[in-house]
Parts: sequence; structure tokens; C-alpha cells
Amino acid sequence: MRGVKSAARTVELLELLASRQNRPARLRELSDALGAPRSSVYALIRTLVEHGWVRADASGTQYSIGIRALLAGTTYLDTDPYLRIVQPLITDLSAELDETIHYGRLDRGDIVYLATKESSKYIRPFSRVGRRLPAFSTSMGKSLLAERLEAGIDEHVPEEVTPLTPNTLVERADLIADLELTRERGYAIDNEENYAGVTCFGFALRYSTPPTDAISCSVPISGLTEARREEIIDAMQRTRLAIERMAPVDLAATADLTAGH
Repeated sequence: MRGVKSAARTVELLELLASRQNRPARLRELSDALGAPRSSVYALIRTLVEHGWVRADASGTQYSIGIRALLAGTTYLDTDPYLRIVQPLITDLSAELDETIHYGRLDRGDIVYLATKESSKYIRPFSRVGRRLPAFSTSMGKSLLAERLEAGIDEHVPEEVTPLTPNTLVERADLIADLELTRERGYAIDNEENYAGVTCFGFALRYSTPPTDAISCSVPISGLTEARREEIIDAMQRTRLAIERMAPVDLAATADLTAGH
């Protein structure tokens, strides 16, 4: 089935504005990024501004994501059957460990953060919900990529990897080796691959096939002893099992398996 060009461009524009977070864009920037004529992009923007999906500044020359996008995102979170199970469990886990716990979902080449419970020791001034990070460099992402090794990970990893830190695995062979080790031990490790000074442990949640969701624990390496590492991993494994026991069956995935897909 052929896609609708105007609909595809609308989605591209909204995703582009969302990816800029708090940096408004001018018409020229949007036109160049989309590879589309300024006249057609302007007409699209004006329509989206009228309907609340895009916000214009007082001068009418800079644009950012609008409130309607927030309402759509909130509805997604409110109706997700897994989030309501995961949230109280990661809240308890964060209180037990006093570390930051994340819950995320694989979306193409990124992990999207759906919930975060911050440690009381280092609270960030912003919410992670809705943020995206590359799957290849996050422990949540790598835990999910490891589940896809046999089918292939090309869909989720760009051909050319841009390092986020000096520790980011940029060579495909190194990433594959790390994913194989992840599958063998049952969890992934982000060894300062996203943020310097922070290690993360990621666990795929296997209530769908292949898994799309994961949880992780972010820990400053300054206080990470071997005993503390084992304590965190044990607690994460217990929480993963609790989530998987309580999670509803993914009927779509079950249907695909039954059909032999």
C-alpha cells in the first residue's frame, strides 16, 4: 500500500520538532531538514499551529511542538497496560536501592523512556519521560537488541554509529560481541557509553516475543563495588520476574507465533 505523502511529511515535521526539545526552529531550518519547499512546509505548519500540534512564538517565525502532542502522549501513557504494572514495582525498587530506575520501549533505533524513578541522592531537574536515546549505547537498548541477534539488528542500529562518549561501541563487531555476552549472562551493561561516570544495568522484559520493553538501573561508578553490583543485579532480576508474572499476555505476539511468523 502506498503511503500518503502529506501525512508522511506531517509526521516527519512533528518528529523533527519533538527531537529538538526546547530549541525552536525557523521555517528555513525545517524546510532544509525535510528537503521540502518552504511554501509547502509553511502551509503545513500553519495548519498544525491552528490545530495546536505546533506552537509559534510571538513573532510567528519560530516553531516548536504544541500542546496537542502532549495530550496524545499522555493518553498513550494512561492507556498502556504494562506501564501501570511497572510503575509501582520500579518505585519500590528505586526506594530499596536508592538508585535511578528506568522503564523504556524500543522504537526503531531508539529507546523511549516511559517512566523513571530518581534516586534521592542525585535528582535531575527534568523528566526523562518521552526522551529518546540510541538503543546501541543504552543498557535497555542492548538488552533488547541481544534478543534480536538471530533475526538481525540492522533495523535498530545505524550503519555509522556516532559515539556519545569515548566508551561507546562504534564498531559493529564489538557491539555484536557485547550483545552475545549480554544474551549469555541475561542482562546488558552500559559501561559509560551514554554518560561519563555512569554505569547502567539493563534487563529485557520477556512478556512479548521478541521483547520490546526493558528496565535499567543507573549507578555512578564512583560508588560501585562488586558487592553493590551483585546487590543491584539480584534486585533487578527479582523485579523483572515480578513484572513478567503480572504482565498481560501480548496477544498480537502470540498470534504471530501461532501463525508461524
